Amino acid sequence: MRIIDLSTPVDAGVWEPNPIEHTVMSPAEGALHMAEAMRTKHDLEFDPAVLPGGELLSLDFLRLTSHTGTHVDAPSHYGSTAAYGRPRDIDELPLDWFVRPGVVLDISDAPVGTVGSDRLKLQFDRIDYTPRPMDVVLLRTGAARLSGTPAYFTDFVGLDRSATELLLDLGVRVIGTDAFSLDAPFGHMIRTYQRTGDTGVLWPAHFLGREREYCQIERLNQLEQLPAPTGFTVSCLPVKIRNAGAGWARAVAILPS
Repeated sequence: MRIIDLSTPVDAGVWEPNPIEHTVMSPAEGALHMAEAMRTKHDLEFDPAVLPGGELLSLDFLRLTSHTGTHVDAPSHYGSTAAYGRPRDIDELPLDWFVRPGVVLDISDAPVGTVGSDRLKLQFDRIDYTPRPMDVVLLRTGAARLSGTPAYFTDFVGLDRSATELLLDLGVRVIGTDAFSLDAPFGHMIRTYQRTGDTGVLWPAHFLGREREYCQIERLNQLEQLPAPTGFTVSCLPVKIRNAGAGWARAVAILPS
């Protein structure tokens, strides 16, 4: 098989709205750490110098949100209550939602803001394919090229309510995007609301998750590497974090060799 990595790395060296803290305990420091733990917790003396090179194992310490890098949003992220009952956390969702046939829709020529259902229908016609129940639909917005910069969080296109409803009506339960959010940029939504007074422009894709149970994959990457709009399987299994509204995922596309 051929596997295409669709994930954005967790990288403390690039700009994030919630900065990542990543510190590394080196193998040498790990040896000293273990020796100290043996002494204080188990009353055992151990000289780390007897280890090869005086080293044991490294350890990475990270401070970040569950929405950093490529991740899957759970229904509980959208609100504390839902029309369909208690919104499920990321560790409660069916695993078979996240290993499914994929289809990628190219909306990279759309301006900052949102696209509606009519635009998605045009894409269905262009690729001669309509998503089937449980397909994973991936939106190529082109925003991934800005990843790691402040513009990644302000210059992208999302879905309005009608577009999100269309996909859910087709039976889709996982919608992905290479942008920061499935909704429009925060500033764009707020300015539109202030201009129109329409609260429906505020996080319509996310808030629809309070009415219809579904998941989003945000911050995908390399969707342009997919050789065709269909004919691949998406695997985006989220990390099992108890009681969490999201989980990191190593999203990949699996193609026949």
